[in-house]
Amino acid sequence: MFNSLPTGPAEIESISWNQIEPYFQDLYERKLTAENIESWLADWTRLDDLVSDCYARLNVAVTVDTTDERAETVFNNFLDQILPHYRAWDQKLKAKLLASGLHPEGFDIPLKRMQTEASIFCEENLPLLSQERKLGAEYNRIIGAQTVIWQGEEKTLLQLRAVAQNPDRSVREQVWRLIAARQLEDRQAINALWTRMLRLRQELARNAGKPDYRAYRWKQMLRLDYTPEDCLQFHRAIEEVAVPAATRIYEKHRRRLGVDRLRPWDLDLDLYPIHIPALPSYGSIEVLVNTAGQIFRRLDPQLGEYFQVMQSERLLDLENRKGKAPGGYCTAFPVSKRPFIFMNAVGLPADVRTLLHEAGHAFHNFERFQLPFAAQRSPGLEFSEVASMSMELLTAPYLSEEQGGFYSPKDAKSAQIVQLEHLLIFWPYMAVVDAFQHWVYQHPDLASDPSNCDAKWLELWNRFIPGVDWSGLEDEAMTGWHRKQHIHRSPFYYVEYGLAQLGSVQVWANALQDPARALRQYRAALRLGGTVSLPELYAAAGAKFAFDVETLQPAVTLVENTITELENSPIKHQ
Repeated sequence: MFNSLPTGPAEIESISWNQIEPYFQDLYERKLTAENIESWLADWTRLDDLVSDCYARLNVAVTVDTTDERAETVFNNFLDQILPHYRAWDQKLKAKLLASGLHPEGFDIPLKRMQTEASIFCEENLPLLSQERKLGAEYNRIIGAQTVIWQGEEKTLLQLRAVAQNPDRSVREQVWRLIAARQLEDRQAINALWTRMLRLRQELARNAGKPDYRAYRWKQMLRLDYTPEDCLQFHRAIEEVAVPAATRIYEKHRRRLGVDRLRPWDLDLDLYPIHIPALPSYGSIEVLVNTAGQIFRRLDPQLGEYFQVMQSERLLDLENRKGKAPGGYCTAFPVSKRPFIFMNAVGLPADVRTLLHEAGHAFHNFERFQLPFAAQRSPGLEFSEVASMSMELLTAPYLSEEQGGFYSPKDAKSAQIVQLEHLLIFWPYMAVVDAFQHWVYQHPDLASDPSNCDAKWLELWNRFIPGVDWSGLEDEAMTGWHRKQHIHRSPFYYVEYGLAQLGSVQVWANALQDPARALRQYRAALRLGGTVSLPELYAAAGAKFAFDVETLQPAVTLVENTITELENSPIKHQ
C-alpha cells in the first residue's frame, strides 16, 4: 500500500488530504509489536517524507517568486487543508508509539522529543500554527518588494550591496541612506504585522498551558539540552570576551579608513567592515557554482560528488532578482533524499561564504538521510549550524586559485581575514538578536507596542556593538529588528548560530592540527542525525557544547591570533 505513494515532484505538490488520510488511518489502526515495529516505522517514514517534501517544494515556490499568486494559493491551501490534519495525525502516531512501550534501536532521543511534543500539543493550535506561517510569508512579501531607483534603474536592495562597498565614502553614504529610506517606508506595515504575530504567539502559549511564549517555544524547538538561563550566560560571556575583540576589529577598520569615527556606511549591511580594496567578484553564477564544486572536491571527493548531484539535478537557485524572498536557506526534499539551496547572490565575495555555508547544510542532509527513519534524522538546529559554519572554515585553505578556488593567493589571505573578523563581530550581534527575543517574550505587553521594541533594540545594540557611531540615525538604528527575518519568521532561532559558531571554531582548531582526522570526525557527526544528544553530537565532531567564558575565550583567542598571523605573513595560512 505505502509503495504506491507519489514520488514525482508534480504528484507530490498536488497531493490532497483525502488522498493521504487513509495511510495515516492504516498506521494508527495497526497493532504494534516488536516484530512489526520496523516495518511500521518505515511506512510512517514514507508518509512523513511525502508531506514534508510537499511542504518544502511549495515553500520553495513562494520564496523563489513572492509575486506568484498561484504558488501562494497552493501553499496557503496546504497550510489550511493539509498541515493541520497532518500535525494532528502525526501526534496520534507519536502517542501510539509512546503508549506501546516499545523502544526501537536508535530511538532514545527521538522518543524524548516525542514526549516533549506531546506535552504542548493541542488541537486549538493547529490552525494558529498555519496562520503563523502565513504571517511569515506576508513579512517576506513586504521585504521582497523593496526596491529603489539607482542611476535610472530599479534595483533590489541586495543588488545595491556592491555599490555600497564603493571606496568613495560619499557614494557609500548616498547608497546607504537610499536603502535606509526605502526600508523605513515599510515601518508601519511591519509594525502592524508584528502586533498580529505577537498576539498569535501568546495565544499559542496559552492554549498549550505554558506561562509564556518562550516556555512554549523552548519545547516546540525541542531544546532538551539547555535552558533560557544558559542563553543569558552566553550573552554575558560574549559581552566579556567577544565584544572587546569585535571592538578591536572596528577600531582597526577605522584606522584603515583614516576616519575619526565609523559610520554605518563604512560597514556592509550595518554590521561587517567593508573591505578596501574590495575582494574581486567571482563573475557569473556559473563560475560561482563550478568553482565551489572544485573546492568541495579538493576538500573531500564524496562532498564534491554530493555537490555535483545538486548541480546536475538543478537543486540550486542562487541569483538575486526582483520578487525573490530575502535571505538564504537549504531545505530538503525527503522523498528523493535531496537538498535544495536558495540564496540571493549579487556578485559579491559574501555570496561565496553563503554558498559554502548552505552547502554544509546540504552535505548534512545527504549524510543524515542515510538513517532509515524520519524520527532519527533531525539533529536540532544547534548542530545543523555546526555543519554549515564548519564548512566555511574547513574550505578556507582552498579559496586560492592555486587550490582551485576563487582568489589569488593575496586575495585568498584577505578573504580568510575577512571571514575571521566576521566571526568575532557576529557573536555580539547574535547576542543582540537573542537577548531582544528573550525580552520580547518575557514582556509581551510592552513588546506589543513597537516603539518599546525600538527602544529595547537600540539599548541592546549600544550594549553589544559600541564601535559604530549611529548618531543622527536613531530611527534607522532602532528599527534594526525589522530587518532580521528570524525575529519575525523563526522566533528564538538565532542563538543556534552563536553556539554553532563556537562549535565550528573548535572543529577548525582540530583541522589546523590534523585536517584529515577533523574532517572524519565532522562527517561522522553529520551521519548521527538526531540519534544522540547535542553534547554527544558536539563531542563526536571534536567539540564541546558550552556557554561559558572558559570555552569561548580560547576560541576568540585563536581567531584573533590567526588574524594577526595572516596579516603579518606573506604566505597563505594553511
